Amino acid sequence: MKNNLGVLVVCLFCQIVLGQNGSRKPLHGQVTNDFLAIESGYVMNINANVRTFIGAGGLFDIMARPKDTLLFSGLAFQSKKIVLTEKDCAEVLFKLKLDLVNNQLKEVVVHKDLRVKSLDQNSQHYVDMQFEDDKLSTPENKAMLSDQTIKYGTDFVRIFKDVKKLLSKKEDVKEEEVTDIAFVEYAKDNFTKDFYTKTLNLKPDEIELFLMYCSNDAHSKQLVNPDQKFMLIDFMVNKNKEFKKAAAVQK
Repeated sequence: MKNNLGVLVVCLFCQIVLGQNGSRKPLHGQVTNDFLAIESGYVMNINANVRTFIGAGGLFDIMARPKDTLLFSGLAFQSKKIVLTEKDCAEVLFKLKLDLVNNQLKEVVVHKDLRVKSLDQNSQHYVDMQFEDDKLSTPENKAMLSDQTIKYGTDFVRIFKDVKKLLSKKEDVKEEEVTDIAFVEYAKDNFTKDFYTKTLNLKPDEIELFLMYCSNDAHSKQLVNPDQKFMLIDFMVNKNKEFKKAAAVQK
């Protein structure tokens, strides 16, 4: 009786596994670059929770189906995330061009801020400069014009309008969504390499892929805040457990 129960449990487990991955097929792919042959790195299927190596010639094989999200990461190229289409999965050899790592400026997260830049203190002398009319023109009252305005006085109304316009523009600035790349850069800047290699036990070339994996969780965007550093650590520790489960490399 116990043996029959054990067989039943094994059969149910196999059915569950086959049900989850039965519709996925091997995706034969190749990553390329116009200037350098890519022969190392990782590809991870977020939905299937599996990952594989990029080998010689940029070739890789991974189980996938349409609408699966793939993460590409390596030391030589910039990390990239794509969602597979029906056409991608139907290709005999799926090809993807990747950009090499460069020193471009990091992405900046813009926050709503009503601060107004102070007016240039040296700008008043331009207002006070006098440009005399032609000496042959009709003389006029230099102290007060006919419309009761001072000819060379400071235009406070114009200054007020300019400040009001600047305030309006500042109020229209909305906080931008924290992107995947912004999260990755924030996490790398706020934790030492030892945290990833020793605490999380990641290989150096796995760090970028792991952070991209974390960024795929919407909750990660809410933790890009110095006041939530401990919550971010807890989040990454838990994510690392999931990441390790995908360590079985497909060959």
